[in-house]
Amino acid sequence: MDSQAWASPWAGANWSPMGDYDERKYKWESHTFNKLWDMIPTGLTMELPTRAFFADPSELNDIPWKDLCRDFSIMENEPLPLNMKAGVRFTTVALAPASYLKWLKSELHSRGVKFIQQKLQSLQEAAVIGGPGCIIVNATALGARSLIGVEDTKCYPIRGQTTIVYAPQVKECIEVVSDLDATKGTGHATYIIPRVYPPGTVLLGGTFQPNNWDTSFDIPTAKGIFERCAAVEPALLSSETQILSYGIGLRPAREGGPRVEVEWIDVPGESELIPSRGSLGEKRKVKVVHAYGFGPAGYQSSWGAAEEAVQLLRSSEA
Repeated sequence: MDSQAWASPWAGANWSPMGDYDERKYKWESHTFNKLWDMIPTGLTMELPTRAFFADPSELNDIPWKDLCRDFSIMENEPLPLNMKAGVRFTTVALAPASYLKWLKSELHSRGVKFIQQKLQSLQEAAVIGGPGCIIVNATALGARSLIGVEDTKCYPIRGQTTIVYAPQVKECIEVVSDLDATKGTGHATYIIPRVYPPGTVLLGGTFQPNNWDTSFDIPTAKGIFERCAAVEPALLSSETQILSYGIGLRPAREGGPRVEVEWIDVPGESELIPSRGSLGEKRKVKVVHAYGFGPAGYQSSWGAAEEAVQLLRSSEA
């Protein structure tokens, strides 16, 4: 799980919508929020008090997710950091990727799912593993760009660098929402996310760098992250704070938004690039449900997008 080939282990991972309103995305995120909120008693997720700041006060006029989270209110007569002009408070939900992903795997195991670690270069090879009558779920993230049979060049990375600290004195999530707009071009993203587990750990972010494939650690970036986070949360300057580790991951985004849809593919297929076509068996059609391209919103869309994928499969059988 420490591999940088995956984005999920390096995520925040708090539920915190970004961007303009989209009906489909709103449905995914609403379903996911409720699911994660209901999981709080299990200890896998937790309530997370949050403050979010905006550079433009007009951004408060259109916050479509304010009815999804809990305890939403506009900050009035309170100090605002980093020259921000407006702020809101709300309670959201967060999870710890390491323990949450292990739980997901155990749940799948208990339902008879088998895990096979194997390098594939085409969807057609996955069909051979699945066997006759199989359905392929293509959730290959950035891999969809180079997987033969998909070859989706709309997929691109958004580089993220973060710092994990031990800071039990920090109890509240803080986000500078205006920093999360990729069109602004700074590449900076300022946020502080206390974690469920291990107790007392906090994720400091970060960067938001579209089309940057670099997974190496950048020292000046790490210094800038801590300085910006300490400016919005001075409690980080306490002697109790300890830097534990750094994370670099590539958020798997897609131009035009996520792809969640069903299609049929030919096996063995017509492309001459497909490895070992002769061993892929007789010609047949295989159903594929695509679910990738969620960018920074993988966790917060996950349960809703999965529900839609299931509905698409069922409707395609009617």
